[in-house]
Amino acid sequence: MKKFLLITVLGIMCFSFASVAQEMNKEMTPEMKAWMEYMRPGEMHKLLAKCVGEWKSKITMWMAPDTPPTTTDGSAVYEMILGERYLQSKHAGIFSGMPMEGLGLDAYDNAKKTFYSVWIDNFGTGVMQMVGKYNAATKTISYLGTSVDPMTGKDVKVRQTIKFIDDNHSEMDMYMIDGDKEFKSMHIDLERKQN
Repeated sequence: MKKFLLITVLGIMCFSFASVAQEMNKEMTPEMKAWMEYMRPGEMHKLLAKCVGEWKSKITMWMAPDTPPTTTDGSAVYEMILGERYLQSKHAGIFSGMPMEGLGLDAYDNAKKTFYSVWIDNFGTGVMQMVGKYNAATKTISYLGTSVDPMTGKDVKVRQTIKFIDDNHSEMDMYMIDGDKEFKSMHIDLERKQN
């Protein structure tokens, strides 16, 4: 009898919630529907979520064109925040004998159909900001944006690509842009840490 009563109560509750949801949907204005679509995580947020976890990185840097690269190892931890809407990353490594810490925040704006990326680290006090698009055929997000040149205090253009090789490997390339010329300043190979 108790089991029958519990099933009946649950059925009534489910029917009531479904009815309320239908009524709310009927009463939604076009603005409310647009806002609901804007706030709902979608396929591009699932793409970002594939990065969640701990990664090891092999970092290659060039200080200027035609200079020999320096290499170092690092680590990164990625997590989705604010209800699976944003990808936050924390990075660590050693550069020229100095500890490096960096934070990244990646987003996909449903309304603008655009990716956004923000980067800060302890090697400066500025913010690198980029916007980008995803190419499903190449599994690559291509970003364009700006960083600051500490010598002049002015913005410099940057280009970055993130290529998703598979669920456990990705690579990032960073380019500095000067007029119609650019040079690769960084390459990072990322491999998911296996437990």
